[in-house]
Amino acid sequence: MTFPVVGMVGGGQLARMTHEAGIPLGIRFKLLSDTPQDSAAQVVSDVVVGDYRDLDTLRAFAQGCDVVTFDHEHVPADHLRALEADGVVIRPGVEALLHAQDKGVMRERLRKAGVPCPRHRIVADPADVTRFAEEGDGFPVVLKTVRGGYDGKGVWVVRRAEEAAEPFRAGVPVLAEEMVDFARELAANVVRSPHGQAVAYPVVESIQVNGVCDTVIAPAPGLSEELSGQAQEMALKIAAELGVVGHLAVELFETRDGRLLVNELAMRPHNSGHWTQDGAVTSQFANHVRAVLDLPLGDPRPRATWTVMTNVLGGDFPDMYAAYLHCMARDPALKIHMYGKDVKPGRKVGHVNTYGDDLADVRERGRHAADYLRGTITE
Repeated sequence: MTFPVVGMVGGGQLARMTHEAGIPLGIRFKLLSDTPQDSAAQVVSDVVVGDYRDLDTLRAFAQGCDVVTFDHEHVPADHLRALEADGVVIRPGVEALLHAQDKGVMRERLRKAGVPCPRHRIVADPADVTRFAEEGDGFPVVLKTVRGGYDGKGVWVVRRAEEAAEPFRAGVPVLAEEMVDFARELAANVVRSPHGQAVAYPVVESIQVNGVCDTVIAPAPGLSEELSGQAQEMALKIAAELGVVGHLAVELFETRDGRLLVNELAMRPHNSGHWTQDGAVTSQFANHVRAVLDLPLGDPRPRATWTVMTNVLGGDFPDMYAAYLHCMARDPALKIHMYGKDVKPGRKVGHVNTYGDDLADVRERGRHAADYLRGTITE
């Protein structure tokens, strides 16, 4: 019996966890990694070390792969079109992935599809930023480079005209958006297969600290059935409209007046879906594997009343393994997921999942474990 080979471009923790989800199914993985030390390169047996920005490297890597997918959105679109012309199966395809690569393209396509977004437009220079602000409610406004940003990078909150010059130094187009007065951030995670089957996970609340995801609560506390359904329907509509194959994360603002606005898209497993590893019948990673191989999708329903994912960030205490004894003894139900990364202050090096029927208790357990692993608390 021959099992398919999934080629994964990118060697980060998303590739590592997607590979893990394919192991029980006997799915073989081939990895294109920047270095042998990358998170996924430490655990995948078939690793090609090379530059994803080089077309010849991509072509050589794709040989022997039944499908190629990604743990980031940065592969040049022209290279992906060349691979598709060669007959390589790319999922999501380049025309879908472009909307996660380029925020300007994404905003325009969602506008045409009638999907609610913050007020926005591409701006030419700092003076144009001022005009954009004056067209609305004035400063502050949000500026984003259309390509290359993540975890708060490539995003600026500009509070006066004098602050508007910095984003233009990146040398790529700049998108201006209104500063949304939101009550909280949500995420709707869905998975879609090539033949159109799709599943939707419970809508979650995503809590950011300094532009980086800190905590995800599933399901989002206090979210009405109406808004939850709207968010899931919106994500499923976007997946179908853009032809997404695989996992799609739709990051949302819940405004103070009860509306939903799309903030960002990611066409790969996403931090807001890490809770599904232990909190859902089928994880986002397992369903991404199923989708790119056009297998029937798994059940996305939650296993527990509440599941909380808390990111573990690097601090000044590099020996996280020494903290396992305390964390595991204190909370035998705790699920620790580490990425094999060197510990650096502020860097995502892992996450913990906690679950149960009492949300306050579940959140406290996750916070305690993440802080103890980081070394910010010692008891």
